[in-house]
Amino acid sequence: MKTLRALGERLGGWVKRPQVYVALALPIAVPLFIAAVRAQPEFGLTSSAAMTPPALRYHDLQRPFQAELPEHALILTLEKNDTLDKILTAGGLSRGDSAFLTNELSKTLDLRRLRPGNIVRFHYDATGVVDSVQLKVTGWGQVDALRNGTTFDVKAQPAVIREVETTISATIRRSLYEALRDAGEGPQVAQQLIDIFQWDIDFFELRKGDSFTITVQKMYAGSDLVGYGPVTAARFTHRDNTYQAFRHEMDDGRAGYYAATGTPLRKQFLKAPLKFPRVTSGFTKKRFHPVLKYFRPHYGIDYGAPTGTPVMSTADGVVLEARYSAGEGNFVRIRHSSRIETSYLHLSRFAKGLKRGSKVTQGDVIGYVGMTGLATGPHLDYRVSDDGKWLNPLKLKSITPDPLRGESLRRFRLSVARLQPRLAAPAEGVAQKQVHQRALF
Repeated sequence: MKTLRALGERLGGWVKRPQVYVALALPIAVPLFIAAVRAQPEFGLTSSAAMTPPALRYHDLQRPFQAELPEHALILTLEKNDTLDKILTAGGLSRGDSAFLTNELSKTLDLRRLRPGNIVRFHYDATGVVDSVQLKVTGWGQVDALRNGTTFDVKAQPAVIREVETTISATIRRSLYEALRDAGEGPQVAQQLIDIFQWDIDFFELRKGDSFTITVQKMYAGSDLVGYGPVTAARFTHRDNTYQAFRHEMDDGRAGYYAATGTPLRKQFLKAPLKFPRVTSGFTKKRFHPVLKYFRPHYGIDYGAPTGTPVMSTADGVVLEARYSAGEGNFVRIRHSSRIETSYLHLSRFAKGLKRGSKVTQGDVIGYVGMTGLATGPHLDYRVSDDGKWLNPLKLKSITPDPLRGESLRRFRLSVARLQPRLAAPAEGVAQKQVHQRALF
């Protein structure tokens, strides 16, 4: 009670002195009054209208004339798992137009040639309807489809293939394939190099710092590189030894590679029957057999390789046997001369059509690596015999065919004189190549 009475007395004191109250209230009330007056709406408008912004009515905006709308185009690129129908409908064609155009294109182009990266361009008329479609197929050419009423008129424009002789030079850091890739070239060139120098260079033993320079025919469809022709000249430095090769075509159409003197690089025997061979067991008269568990002679060279690796005949010859036996598994025996024979053991299977009496050429695939017979893992047992006596294949002295003579040698020397200066290597590790800007049509 005391508290309430005291509060009442205090309030009463304020009420009894109004002049004090007014003096204190005016400084606060006047600014509030002025602000309230300024916030009042304009004459004739309600306060709710003044506080809410007017809504935009887009249908009242004037649309431009159709003639003012720009025509435009859309470019799409085929991706993995894309179908032609999928990309045509994505570009704006109806299902019916897509089906019709796909059928028409198939009459001109093998649709199986379509690959990721191929380009399709759609052109739209002023109303937004697709009026033309252009399909660019890398390495083949271009197909144009122009709308004609409810259908399309289709016209094919195959690209003209042109050949450009190009010089490529690179230094090996990790592998031959990576050196070519870093130079902007494809793996096909690597295989050509292996085929050219396979008699002199063990490509499984390449070293960092080995280098090569080649001249090769590069084939272009427009600005697109579509492949490589034959290497016309090559220079390869391996373990400080330099080898050169120049391509020469005979009058009968056969072609081969020769040293600058006209001596063929091709030898009677390849150094190994496999690409990139890995020796797992050598030639010896006493080896512990891993299956039979006793010592016996091993008259061949074992090359370790995955099952299915192609096995080549190391020389021209005639197949004497292609069959299975308990010890050798699937094996092939080939006669190369009246004295020399080679054998290929533990194959997983034979090459298609290979049989007794088949003629084979050096480098022909005769079978595939396996582990048939007495074998503990996939490998090839390769053997060479001379009139029944086993020879160590790694020490086999190969016989070189006859060199060029007469008119062939004269033409060959002219070719060497033209190509040899191009093998003078440019800056180490730098590839001389033409850079082509991709055209989008």
